[in-house]
Amino acid sequence: MSATNSLNVEDLGSAAQRDRRKRILDATIDLASKGGFDAVQMRAVADQADVALGTLYRYFPSKIHLLVSALGREFERAEATRRDVEIPGDTASERVINVLKGTTRGLQSSPHLTEALTRAFMFADASVQAEIHQVGMLLSTMLTRAMHPGQSEPTDEDVAITRIIGDVWLAALVGWVTGRMTAAETGAQIERAVHLILRD
Repeated sequence: MSATNSLNVEDLGSAAQRDRRKRILDATIDLASKGGFDAVQMRAVADQADVALGTLYRYFPSKIHLLVSALGREFERAEATRRDVEIPGDTASERVINVLKGTTRGLQSSPHLTEALTRAFMFADASVQAEIHQVGMLLSTMLTRAMHPGQSEPTDEDVAITRIIGDVWLAALVGWVTGRMTAAETGAQIERAVHLILRD
């Protein structure tokens, strides 16, 4: 594994290591929720998570790795809450819009956290490729389940479609975080985009 990748849960052999990673991400989300992107400093995360700074860097080589991984965990939580729940909507578009609006509302309820996670995603470079891919696949899984209830794995076409929808959704979030769009306008833009892409 490259030294510039974060340690995923699969890379961690012991319960203690998994617990350490969880504490680190908990601390990251807590700091970001209170003060946004600038509040997430590696030393502050290490102190709050009760880990040595060197240990933190072994798990997450940079603040961007840390925040993108935190975004991935938020997606995992959102996906887990919907896994066994029927998503309302008669069409794929309606179900996808329902999922995206619910996820957006959840993020908008914590503006500082959303600002931090969105900025990290925007600033991510090639060294964060593995973490970005994981976030993208989580979003693809969530949206594929909405498009095709009962289908467990996204097809290549599903991944391509959900990537486009995800890009539009991220752009709308950026618009909201930077004050260029209201929450209502964000929702309307997402809805229009999904209808145009899925056309059902």
